[in-house]
Amino acid sequence: MTGTLPTFSREEAQEFIKAHGGKVAGSVSSKTSYLVAGEAAGSKLAKARDLNIPIITEDELRVMGTGAGGE
Repeated sequence: MTGTLPTFSREEAQEFIKAHGGKVAGSVSSKTSYLVAGEAAGSKLAKARDLNIPIITEDELRVMGTGAGGE
């Protein structure tokens, strides 16, 4: 995660991700599946773009967590 999310605190977002089978890392690497980006995102956003990692919003994260993403 990077930046400030609209409704989740950082801890709430981490709990949400873990509760839905995901893992939370402190850095972005080629092994990163997604980057959740909020307002004032920083260097993690630039690195994710450089590595072509999908960047999602909090809303997209919530949809993925509900299984309503169509996958």
